[in-house]
Amino acid sequence: MTNKHHYRVIVTRKLPDAVETRMMELFDTQLNPTDRAMTPNDLCAAIQDCDILVPTVTDRIDGALLAAAGPRLKMIASFGSGVDHIDLKAAQERQIIVTNTPGVLTEDTADVAMALILAVARRLQEGERLVRTHNWAGWTPTHMMGARLRNKRLGIIGMGRIGQALAIRARAFGLAIHYHNRRPIEEKTETMLEASYWQDLDQMLARMDIIAICCPLTPGTLHLLSAQRLALMPRHAFLINTARGGIVDEGALAQALKNGTLAGAGLDVYEQEPAIHPDLLLLENVVLLPHLGSATREGRQEMGDRVMINIKAFVDGHRAPDRVLPGLDG
Repeated sequence: MTNKHHYRVIVTRKLPDAVETRMMELFDTQLNPTDRAMTPNDLCAAIQDCDILVPTVTDRIDGALLAAAGPRLKMIASFGSGVDHIDLKAAQERQIIVTNTPGVLTEDTADVAMALILAVARRLQEGERLVRTHNWAGWTPTHMMGARLRNKRLGIIGMGRIGQALAIRARAFGLAIHYHNRRPIEEKTETMLEASYWQDLDQMLARMDIIAICCPLTPGTLHLLSAQRLALMPRHAFLINTARGGIVDEGALAQALKNGTLAGAGLDVYEQEPAIHPDLLLLENVVLLPHLGSATREGRQEMGDRVMINIKAFVDGHRAPDRVLPGLDG
């Protein structure tokens, strides 16, 4: 049996059994077997009672909370790729190391993004609801017509790991790849994907059949898809979001879908999760998923493994491999 390190670790939510078992073996760990989300008061008590906090993307770790931690808290090893729920600047000022789990959810999230493209374009959930409610009267030549994907243009916002993985899938369906990024990707990757770079997001939005959001949520991307930008998209276009809900003005999106100025949307993330804009729930032309982009058994196990690798590196006196710094994408 491995000797446990003296650092106390508190985990905020229920993790896969194998991950929890290994964490108990390696560290002085307090688990959350009920999986009840911690309140702000719970989190405040936790950070005052641990050296290492293992939160998830639903735990808000802001500057006020970190200020209450005192000198004991040394590390936040987040279970997830996004770090928009953590005040990175405040953590750095207090010399608290922050890590995440990048890379391990790339394929799973890209799968869901591609699934949403298919579902929205071919109206799969509308059809499924029709069958389940016993309202399908049989096949007719003009019933439930959707959009063919081949030769359509897909514009990807954020061409990192997930954006590139989505591009590979989309090419297999015959979609032409376009992208907007802070800078062009490597030329060999761009050539392999036959991808066209747009420095100007507005210009790209006006010319695409499908827009997929794959960028992180930062102060600079908050409501990046505003009412004005959504209005630039063609009426026949679809919007896909598997990144973070705050990147899109949800109210403006609901209005565009309701008015028919946007043909459809596929969403796995929302501005105020788990709350969803009520108008979206009433619309047939939007596919709504419960933030399951990374929800595979394999992916969640790998996320747990990355958390433990980061903690083990830190407590052994080494640099955590997935350390996140302010201003850097996780």
